[in-house]
Amino acid sequence: MPDDARRMATGHAAHGAAEVVNIANAITLARLCIVPAAVWLVLRGQTIAAFCLFVAAGVSDAIDGWLARRRGPTAVGALLDPVADKALLVSMYVTLAAIRVLPDWLAILVVFRDVVIVGGVLGLSVLGMPVVIRPLMVSKLNTVLQIVLVAVALLHHGIGVSTPLLPALVWLVTASTLASGAAYVVQAARTR
Repeated sequence: MPDDARRMATGHAAHGAAEVVNIANAITLARLCIVPAAVWLVLRGQTIAAFCLFVAAGVSDAIDGWLARRRGPTAVGALLDPVADKALLVSMYVTLAAIRVLPDWLAILVVFRDVVIVGGVLGLSVLGMPVVIRPLMVSKLNTVLQIVLVAVALLHHGIGVSTPLLPALVWLVTASTLASGAAYVVQAARTR
C-alpha cells in the first residue's frame, strides 16, 4: 500500500475510533449499564439506592450532553443517548408497575407510545418513506414529567411517604403521553 493511502486509511480509522470512544459516549454507555442495576435494586426493595442511581443517570445525561455540544456530537452518541434514556425510563415504569408503585396501565401507555413512534419510523423507512422526527415541545414536557414521576415514585416508596403529588403526576404524565404520541402521529402524517 502506498504511503499516502496508508496514512489516509490510518487517519480514517483513528477518526472512526475517536468517534466511538470518547468521554461523552463512555458516560452514555455507563448510563445504559445503570439500567439493569436500577431494576435489580427496585425489585430488591432498595428504592432509595435506585433513586440515587436514577439521579446519577440524570446528571450523567446532562454531562454527556454538555460534552457532546462542546466537542461536537458523534453518530454513535446520537444513537446511544436516546437508547440509554428510553431504556432507563421504560424499565423504571415497567418495574415500578410490577411492584405496584405505579399503575400498570400507565406503564403500558408509556411503552406503547414509544413502540408506536419507533415502529412508525421504522415501518415508514422500510417502505421507502423516511420520517424526520423533530422533538416537539409537548414531547419534551412529557419526558420531564416522566422523569419527575419516576424520581418521586422511587423516593416516596423508599421513605414510605404518600402525598397527593404522586397521583397528580400520574395524571399529568398520562395526559402528556397521550398528547405527545398524538402529536408525533400528526407530524408524521403531515410529512407524507
